[in-house]
Amino acid sequence: MSALVPLLGTDLMHLIGAVWWPFVRLSTFLWALPVMDNPAVPVRGRILLAFFLAFALSKQLPEVPEVDPFSLTMVAFTLEQVVFGLCMGLVFRMLFEVFNQAGLILSMQMGLSMAMVMDPASGDQVSILGNLLWLMMVLLFFALNGHLLGLQMLVDSFQLWPVGHSLYALNFDAVLTMFGWIFASALLVALPAVIAMLLVNMTFGIASRSAPSLNLFSFGFPVTLMLGFVVVYLTFAQAGSVFSQLLFEALDTMRRFMVV
Repeated sequence: MSALVPLLGTDLMHLIGAVWWPFVRLSTFLWALPVMDNPAVPVRGRILLAFFLAFALSKQLPEVPEVDPFSLTMVAFTLEQVVFGLCMGLVFRMLFEVFNQAGLILSMQMGLSMAMVMDPASGDQVSILGNLLWLMMVLLFFALNGHLLGLQMLVDSFQLWPVGHSLYALNFDAVLTMFGWIFASALLVALPAVIAMLLVNMTFGIASRSAPSLNLFSFGFPVTLMLGFVVVYLTFAQAGSVFSQLLFEALDTMRRFMVV
């Protein structure tokens, strides 16, 4: 009986390690996702989802090191999983931030910069068009199985970056370039609307010089708003293909993040 105690302890430590490491990486990944951080999604629900996914994936992952759960090595390995899951979740958050910034640019060009709503996830005020674009992209994200692609990349990360690997093996430059990618992609999405509204404002400027008595404030604002909604409609029509392209760019960034 006494000989079975060390054996049972070893098996228990192996089982805990096989579930614990994926659970930490998955839970931080889900916490960083822009959809899962909504107050409508309870914290217990995210924890249970991460636990069941980790338990289901425990048999498909490579061998994990057996570490004393009360040692500093356990703490270091846990922090590594937190950093990795957080970085992968931030890549998707930056993807959605592209369209939030694009909506803000559109609102400023249309004269709707004061039309703001409260974002329940962050507690900040966001533009109406940015919030509308964000909701559309959430639906497209699930329609294109973006969540499944993200989970697949997370599972593959255990092959490319197994537990116990040093953080120095990660390509953090790929994540840092995403910050510039946000604004460049947002400007690319809103560029047709920006050019169209610039031409409209130039037309009103020429009209004001030709007819100084014309009240452009009472006439120009409704026309600008109406033409702005037409341009926004045309922009929304192309948002699906643009989102698909940006989604694959984000997944490519995640691959470059895992491979130096």
